[in-house]
Amino acid sequence: MQEKNAISTNFRHNEQIRISPIRLINDKDEQVGIVSTNEALRMAREAGMDLVEVAPTARPPVCRIMDYGKWRYQQQKKEDKSRASSRAGQLKELKFKTVKIGDHDLMIKINRAREFLKEGNKVQFTLQFRGREMAHIDLGRDIMKKVKDELFLVSKIERDSKMEGRRMTLVLQPDHKTAATTKPTTPSGAGERLNIPARPVAVAVGS
Repeated sequence: MQEKNAISTNFRHNEQIRISPIRLINDKDEQVGIVSTNEALRMAREAGMDLVEVAPTARPPVCRIMDYGKWRYQQQKKEDKSRASSRAGQLKELKFKTVKIGDHDLMIKINRAREFLKEGNKVQFTLQFRGREMAHIDLGRDIMKKVKDELFLVSKIERDSKMEGRRMTLVLQPDHKTAATTKPTTPSGAGERLNIPARPVAVAVGS
């Protein structure tokens, strides 16, 4: 009903309602009619609920019998979910100012990216080449490869690393892989970390 949709987060309830009489809607969403505020409060207490003023500008004002605390809790959950949704789905940019970035600083950037991806955001990595660094584009590719390998479990490539003037960019989007999908898949370069059996060594046995 229109009165129910009009409920806001700031309204009078129970003894805060001073005006009388009021138009009452009970906890079964039924129109009771015009009653005194004291009578409406008695009915609300008998139902173990609250009397809430949902349309204060109406004459007489409209009040509803409802669980005020439960409603406030549900509204808070909706607001929290809405805020989380508004934060997600954005494009976050992380910049590397040089190909000479240290491992510690690189991991700080990667960990920030991991949080962005878990929140549902895309991440663009931008690597700036300065001066003679343009002669070492392969170092930039190594950095982007490290980024892709570290974030493999929480992302997939939307736009692979490529040069744009003096910049190299890489865009990853969220992709939270399950154990079932990650088992047969190996990220690029992961084979370098595998334990490869050594060749058999012939051992001379004395007669």
